[in-house]
Amino acid sequence: MTYDILLALITFAFVSSITPGPNNLMLMASGANFGFRRTIPHMLGIGLGFTFMVLLVGAGLVQVFDRYPLSYTILKVASVAYLLYLAWKIAHAAPARGQDLSGTPMTFLQAAAFQWVNPKAWAMALTATTAYTPDQTLNAIVVVALVFGAINLPSVSTWTLLGQQMARILTNPRRLLVFNWTMAALLVASLYPVLWPT
Repeated sequence: MTYDILLALITFAFVSSITPGPNNLMLMASGANFGFRRTIPHMLGIGLGFTFMVLLVGAGLVQVFDRYPLSYTILKVASVAYLLYLAWKIAHAAPARGQDLSGTPMTFLQAAAFQWVNPKAWAMALTATTAYTPDQTLNAIVVVALVFGAINLPSVSTWTLLGQQMARILTNPRRLLVFNWTMAALLVASLYPVLWPT
């Protein structure tokens, strides 16, 4: 991998990791509702889960989907259904300091597994493994995965910190309710490119 390609990959990894998407919106909501510390497993699940996903996609999993086109439709339906479920959970999340402590943040394994039904994660993984590994060697795929692993975790942590800081404003139950429903609506809106691709 040349220096120019590596620099382009780092830029792509940063921009795609820091911009809004299902992972970041859920982390902001989790930071606001549960705080930074309780959201750490969620952040680690995203960072490590996505790194593993890039490795598997780059190692040839994408060929399975090319061979069986119906799998794209199945993945899309599963993604939409799961994101709608997560939006419902965010809309009804319990505040960390509230009376109802029954709500829990996403676990490490849940966050890692979520990458496989996250449309933005698929777009990022497919773009990274096709555009930045022209020779498709295992070494190049490992570099792509490591770059994303190094950049993704600090990027997603920013969204959790943002949510945690917003929690100071969201001490009023009504404001928290509006925030949670807004985050849920934005998560549903993030499905637009999946349902109506350009």
